[in-house]
Amino acid sequence: MSIVVVVSAALALLCARGLINVDLFVALIGGGALVALVGLLDDRKAVPATIRLTVHLVAAVWSVSWLDGFAGLRVGSHVVLGGLTGDALAVLAIVWTLNLFNFMDGIDGIAASEAILVAAGAALLLGPSSGVIAAALILAAACAGFLAWNWPPARIFLGDVGSGYLGFVISVLAIASARAGTAQPWVWLILSGAFLADATITLARRLMRGERVYEAHRSHAYQRLARRWRSHLRVTLAVVLLNLLWLLPCAALAAEHPTDAAWIAVAALLPVGALILLAGAGCKEERSNARAGDPPHQ
Repeated sequence: MSIVVVVSAALALLCARGLINVDLFVALIGGGALVALVGLLDDRKAVPATIRLTVHLVAAVWSVSWLDGFAGLRVGSHVVLGGLTGDALAVLAIVWTLNLFNFMDGIDGIAASEAILVAAGAALLLGPSSGVIAAALILAAACAGFLAWNWPPARIFLGDVGSGYLGFVISVLAIASARAGTAQPWVWLILSGAFLADATITLARRLMRGERVYEAHRSHAYQRLARRWRSHLRVTLAVVLLNLLWLLPCAALAAEHPTDAAWIAVAALLPVGALILLAGAGCKEERSNARAGDPPHQ
């Protein structure tokens, strides 16, 4: 709850001072409150998946409505995915991102450090052009304060209330950034590549095997590496280095060449996906190798 409270209070202050648009503020506060509330309830007592998903959809629709829809994506010299199709995909993107952050919050420090790198990286690359950057810096700062206590070995944890909220805010900011330039969401996508690839590949492989994807499992690449390396710290540092040495430079290139941003995103994410596959993302679990201390994630 610490991140939710701090970010919400800071956003309210900046909105009152005119540094963040009212529509962005309402999109983040209203939708974020719903996501945080259902996450808090789920942390206390398991909430059925259908109820969680319904709340997530309502929060996503709320946010996209207040942002006046999705402005579209630049692919070469064309802008695609505008109108109702783009709005629907934006809703799905928000729901998927907030859930994938929950999926990826399974070892100490990994989700908070990822949020810092994504939010601060976007703020650095996209420039002080809108309230999106101010909101991103607020999120990064709140996560940095949290990470001091969550770094391996962690003393406090995000829970569903924190992890879902991080994914929600990042996805809403990415969608809102399209107002300032329809290539900007590609920058957010590249920066989120490590989490996006691991969660998506794992889900796809489990679906192909006919597994119940809502059941607890330990088949994400980062979970398998944590067992193999017997260290949360090594895996978290590996993700940080992947972001700093590969994804951040690729995102910078996309920001500098917006016409080519889509193709740069493909080139950036393909090798990340290959690494995730090599690490065993989504492979059938060998439960005998799972340590009792490795938390399953849904």
